[in-house]
Amino acid sequence: MEELGHWINGRRVAGTSGRFADIWNPATGEVQAKVALASGGELDAAVADAAAAQPAWAAMNPQRRARVMMAFVQLLHRDMDTLAKTLSREHGKTLPDAKGDVQRGLEVVEFCIGAPHHLKGEFTNSAGPGIDMYSMRQPLGVAAGITPFNFPAMIPMWKMAPALVCGNAFILKPSERDPSVPLMLAELLQEAGLPDGVLQVLNGDKESVDAILDNPVIQGVGFVGSTPIAQYIYERGCASGKRVQCFGGAKNHMIIMPDADMDQAADALVGAGYGAAGERCMAISVAVPVGGETADRLIEKLVPRVEALKVGPYTSGEDVDYGPVITPMARDSIHRLVQSGLDAGAELVVDGRDFSLQGYEGGFFVGPHLFDHVTPDMEIYQKEIFGPVLSVVRAGTYEEALKLAMDHAYGNGTAIFTRDGDAARDFADRVNVGMVGINVPIPVPLAYHTFGGWKKSVFGDLNQHGADAFRFYTRTKTVTARWPSGIKEGRAFTIPVMQ
Repeated sequence: MEELGHWINGRRVAGTSGRFADIWNPATGEVQAKVALASGGELDAAVADAAAAQPAWAAMNPQRRARVMMAFVQLLHRDMDTLAKTLSREHGKTLPDAKGDVQRGLEVVEFCIGAPHHLKGEFTNSAGPGIDMYSMRQPLGVAAGITPFNFPAMIPMWKMAPALVCGNAFILKPSERDPSVPLMLAELLQEAGLPDGVLQVLNGDKESVDAILDNPVIQGVGFVGSTPIAQYIYERGCASGKRVQCFGGAKNHMIIMPDADMDQAADALVGAGYGAAGERCMAISVAVPVGGETADRLIEKLVPRVEALKVGPYTSGEDVDYGPVITPMARDSIHRLVQSGLDAGAELVVDGRDFSLQGYEGGFFVGPHLFDHVTPDMEIYQKEIFGPVLSVVRAGTYEEALKLAMDHAYGNGTAIFTRDGDAARDFADRVNVGMVGINVPIPVPLAYHTFGGWKKSVFGDLNQHGADAFRFYTRTKTVTARWPSGIKEGRAFTIPVMQ
């Protein structure tokens, strides 16, 4: 059986801890490979090598670092199909969705090609008598990223591309559930011209995470995952004096107004709620129709669409809407939450509990579920299910619908479907959620804007990608310069002030 190790100093190496985790094929339920889990000692050694490689990389001018990103983009295009197939085999998502995973990461790399502009400082001429002031953006040194299973290409690129182009060395700890693509990305970056040691990829579990948080050389840490772990990493990392940004869970609401195009809204809900088997932090998991008539019309449109969803393995090509979930534990958790919804009195309009795919009975497939008459006190409303389950929560008025989104603990993404510009504008202005869609169900910003939620969906003060990435992965140094001319009188013992 294949054993995956780590990427250290420009090459693949075997792990030395003696500990391994299984890598499943979610479509068949078989263990297809094993991945080494790094020890704290392995992590510390990789960090030391990265710290040794970083100064020369940082000394390279930003334009040359940007050229590495430019070459990386071309290689990503070249190997798109290979990356997508590998990603689908380990994660389970469909091939078109896997290509989208790579593409959304690639777009952030494209934005990073503009690093020479984004790293420019500020300059003030004659801030005082003969005094100039200017600022410089300088790399942190060594940074680290801890990334999740659901986007094994996109989120590693969201983290490492800005960090690297800013002149940092980077330690990537990807999910141990689907580690092949991150290792392939490291190989492509080396081919693009990244010096050895500047990027280290260590596979691991909590031991590796804690070693990252406690290592004094690592200056910044980025994380994407569940809210409890995000909070843990944020608190422990900050206590160690690191700069930390952590993105957690979500429960994204989509408000459907009475004037909405109901076919458009239903199509949007099905794509946003069931795509990638619901394993997206920006999935719509709660539909909030305003008014009883709106709710009835929406359910009427949704039921045939949900019942017609095609679930299957990625090997079926593009004739599949979504694939399996990542592990048997994920499948069992979804089934438990579905049962909790039934026990609490929600109406299961589309029941996917008995779904089975002929020839893939061992796979981790979960049929589509649609709940109606869900209420805010139910566990299926409060928790992130991370599966193909859509809950309809009926609201009597627009204000009631808005309040549902605003009162929920999570604040990652939300959307409103309406033809009323005033309602849309009011919603965008008032809702306390980080990313808002107006007739757009999954409002993930493009690479030159920033991505981030509010409330318990985020810990830290800067978003991912866009301009915030360059702020997060650099420190600002401000220089006050005075070049004396001629003979000056005496010495000054008071604080200088502007004349």
